[in-house]
Amino acid sequence: MATVIAESVSHRLEKIWDEPPGLGTWLDTVDHKKIGKHYIYTAFLFFTAGGIEAMLLRAQLARPNEHLLNPEAYNQLFSMHGITMIFWFVTPMLFGFGNYFVPLMIGARDMAFPRLNAFGYWIFLFSGIFVYSSFLIGRAPDDGWFNYPTLSNLHYTPGLNIDYYTLGLAFLSVSTTVGSINFIVTIFKLRAPGMSIARMPLYVWSILATSFAVVFALPSLTVANVMLELDRRVGFNFFNVAKGGDVVLWQHLFWIFGHPDVYIIFLPAVGIVSTIIPTFARRRIIGYVWLALATMSIAIIGFGVWVHHMFAVGLPNLSMAFFSAASMLITIPSAVQIFAWIATIISGRPVLKTPMLFILGFIFVFVVGGVTGVMFAAVPFDQQITDSYFVVAHFHYVLFGGAVFPILAAIYYWTPKMFGRLLHEGWGKLSFWLIFLGFNLTFFPMHIAGLLGMPRRVYTYHGGLGWDLWNLLSTIGGYVLAAGLLVVVLNFLWSLRSGARAGPDPWGAQDLEWATSSPPPHYNFLEIPTVRSNSPLWDQPELREMGRRIRDLRRTLAEGHETLATTVVDAEAESVLPMPESTHAPVITAIGITGIFVGFLTLLIPVVAIGALIFVGGLLAWVRPKVRPEGSYA
Repeated sequence: MATVIAESVSHRLEKIWDEPPGLGTWLDTVDHKKIGKHYIYTAFLFFTAGGIEAMLLRAQLARPNEHLLNPEAYNQLFSMHGITMIFWFVTPMLFGFGNYFVPLMIGARDMAFPRLNAFGYWIFLFSGIFVYSSFLIGRAPDDGWFNYPTLSNLHYTPGLNIDYYTLGLAFLSVSTTVGSINFIVTIFKLRAPGMSIARMPLYVWSILATSFAVVFALPSLTVANVMLELDRRVGFNFFNVAKGGDVVLWQHLFWIFGHPDVYIIFLPAVGIVSTIIPTFARRRIIGYVWLALATMSIAIIGFGVWVHHMFAVGLPNLSMAFFSAASMLITIPSAVQIFAWIATIISGRPVLKTPMLFILGFIFVFVVGGVTGVMFAAVPFDQQITDSYFVVAHFHYVLFGGAVFPILAAIYYWTPKMFGRLLHEGWGKLSFWLIFLGFNLTFFPMHIAGLLGMPRRVYTYHGGLGWDLWNLLSTIGGYVLAAGLLVVVLNFLWSLRSGARAGPDPWGAQDLEWATSSPPPHYNFLEIPTVRSNSPLWDQPELREMGRRIRDLRRTLAEGHETLATTVVDAEAESVLPMPESTHAPVITAIGITGIFVGFLTLLIPVVAIGALIFVGGLLAWVRPKVRPEGSYA
């Protein structure tokens, strides 16, 4: 009888929440799982573009006096490589996993603002296309991902290169900001009953910390870009020293965003690590409370260390001493995380599946990057190696090692949940060793080249300076790394058709996303669960039967397109919220904003006006109530 009731309710919920397949659904979906996949696929395409740019750079530097690229092409490629990886790959990729799994982990039916979620994705996609269209006219950004004036002033870069940068990042900031606000509201208001603040999964903690960091850090970058665009287009002089401006002001504004951005990238990856380690160590995470506090502490302290990027600028010694101390201080919560992870692994019974291998690889490379990071906190050392390849090596150990290794672990860990099939374990281990060895062969020699005096951002170099061997090794390592990433792609594509069936929980994990089928149904949970632990599936075996047995019919919310809202701290049931349905309004609104930015770029007022009209039309369609056919569920 219970099974019959469960099937009846499941059928009803499927009718309410289902979105039919096809191009139309791709354009109008508000399902967090589909939007999460869109983010992941699109971010991976940008990752591929950034990787191709990196391979061209390494080919150019493989030997002295190479002429594969001219200086202008090299400047555009290294700038777009950095911009792509920082802004259009890592954060959107991690937010893509967040979109897919945060509602599942907290027992919700969707994100708090589904249409805003879709809107954020379309802005992300269109902003990336906007910036990459610069290659069509040979005017890609060419002053680095940090875009320092005076080089980026109109006098030194008169083309549209920098306008693509300033407008493109301002455009993207819309997506990142609305996405972060959506995560904050979702996590605070849509958690399953019983999932108090002290029971949230550590991955959810990391997304919450990241979202707050984005909201507070991103305005600084947006303001800097607006100021620079006013300098270039309207004749303002914020960064024009000859007219009373200050180029160091850009550095302050940029790095007030730029260093917290390192943690905006790092913290979701930390959440992935804290999620995967207990599963494969076969024990609960050690120091849950301390890990949650460390996550929030890093997000806060990260706002007090930006000046260590500016120790060579000539700031007062007292200021540099303060920021040097803050840079040392932030190592403490990071060390807490490392020790908690290692203690969990050592005290458990680790199973070395592919996701766990990538996590172990992450710990190794991140510790190496962290050691060199502490070295940068020492002012005399920092001043000696500023703008050398030592900085490039450290940067990649922290960001590639600190983000891409966990992303790859997440792909192997969560693909079975997203698609219902396991990736091939043999290919997975091959990809790990190629990536791990290729990564270290690429970036460790850069430490040595930097200590030998090789400056960053040079398109070629003379032989006999002691840099030849290290650059050749880095280039070879880069192509080994690329081969490992190609194996990941092939493994993923193979598994979609031929991978072994995963079942609801192939890993024996602890979090709520594994209580549903693989892939999850459109409505996520047959019944909104009640949580009594921060390891719910290990402590509440009844949760694994949610798809077959209903304990409280009121929690199925099968009367409409609804989800349950709970109180902020204790997650007590508070109200039932109606959820918006699929609509083309978000993509139309995003197209309108795209038109506005294209008009600003080309200085064509009619294009701005058309974009504004489309934007307003999209907003009107967004807020217009949808008339439902009589007797329909949604």
